[in-house]
Amino acid sequence: MAELKNDRYLRALLKQPVDRTPVWMMRQAGRYLPEYKATRAEAGDFMSLCKNQDLACEVTLQPLRRYDLDAAILFSDILTVPDAMGLGLYFETGEGPRFQRPTDTIDAIKKLCVPDPEDELGYVMRAVSTIRRELKGEVPLIGFSGSPWTLATYMVEGGSSKTFEKIKKMAYEEPATLHMLLDKLADSVILYLNAQVANGAQSLMIFDSWGGALSHHAYREFSLRYMQKIVDGLTREAEGRTVPVTLFTKGGGLWLEAMAETGCDALGLDWTVDIGDARRRVGHKVALQGNMDPSVLYASPARIRQEVEQILASYGEGTGHVFNLGHGIHQHVNPEHAGAFINSVNELSVKYHK
Repeated sequence: MAELKNDRYLRALLKQPVDRTPVWMMRQAGRYLPEYKATRAEAGDFMSLCKNQDLACEVTLQPLRRYDLDAAILFSDILTVPDAMGLGLYFETGEGPRFQRPTDTIDAIKKLCVPDPEDELGYVMRAVSTIRRELKGEVPLIGFSGSPWTLATYMVEGGSSKTFEKIKKMAYEEPATLHMLLDKLADSVILYLNAQVANGAQSLMIFDSWGGALSHHAYREFSLRYMQKIVDGLTREAEGRTVPVTLFTKGGGLWLEAMAETGCDALGLDWTVDIGDARRRVGHKVALQGNMDPSVLYASPARIRQEVEQILASYGEGTGHVFNLGHGIHQHVNPEHAGAFINSVNELSVKYHK
């Protein structure tokens, strides 16, 4: 493997000194870029793009050609694991992901097998190794997975949901059934992420997109408990370096202290949390990633710069901050505004690292 030329992102996650605050964007390889749309059209559909290692590599690298970013993130989807369990993932235009065979009964859950990451998910591993090779050590590669709770919501509901009616009914009426599903998913995610590391991922991120839909106690029982299991089971060193792990619960500001106790290296923050307050609460334990509202990118470059300055000032001096959006970049954002955001972080953050 090529020697890493820019390790600013990895250093910040481990709270080591950096010369400026590193920056990348969730969904940086995505629909806001015209070159991404062209590559997706070439692939035919989203999953065909994910399953073609060369095209997945191409879209992963596209934002790095445009912007001065400090990390690349594997181009894939959080639902690859349930798809590999045989649920029949497909995408309905305008409705998002759907499953042909939802797992909303105990019998369906009992039949689920933990997928072999090098077999049923081998296309992801081939993409990881291809991307890592083509990065040529320019920046580190982030691997990722959905959290067990988030994956389970799609699996039980059969797709996206606003109310989470089926899975919450299961949580309160049949908790043992849901725990069986979450346990299998945690085992699957551990294997999946460790295989990503074995194939070249240098940092890992767990996306708990729907943890914020849970009540205070239910979050700890059905979401955090299984992210803890994953953190405990992950490969934390490869190629002579620490492999940092970031947990991100959207809507998880209430639980930062509990999340920081898992032994992860960093927490992702959405835009509802003040990053300075988060640093006072947990910054002695973990690094923080975030947390500009993606909608700010609809504003003028001057306004974007102002927001970047405010977040940097709120975090304050020193390392332990990876600048990012509080969720994924929206598809209708002007790519030049994304560039203004990244340039602002790169220029304005230097003074916080004297």
